[in-house]
Amino acid sequence: MAFGFAERVRIGEDHRAQLSFGDGAVIVGDVRQDRRPPRPGEVTHSVTVRVENVGAHYERSRDHGARIIMEPTDFEYGERQYTAEDLAGHQWTFSETLADVAPEEWGGTSVATD
Repeated sequence: MAFGFAERVRIGEDHRAQLSFGDGAVIVGDVRQDRRPPRPGEVTHSVTVRVENVGAHYERSRDHGARIIMEPTDFEYGERQYTAEDLAGHQWTFSETLADVAPEEWGGTSVATD
């Protein structure tokens, strides 16, 4: 609830769920067998979710008790982002596009697609 996901489908014996978010979805699984939550101070993966308004999303997450890791920050590559931790210790970054900035302007490289 803190991040604005809505449960859409429960899979199996409540060991997985599909969560909807805007026009997309994410499937999350519980801790079992070889899947373990991160230990304190450990980051095991990164998930970035695009949102329309980082400021409003940040306030919702904070108000629902999410632990904020990084306050909303504007980056040279044209994104405003913040990072929060869920109750299991997983970190989520939420990102809003502010401007379409060419990768060469911030140190990246454009890759041609044919």
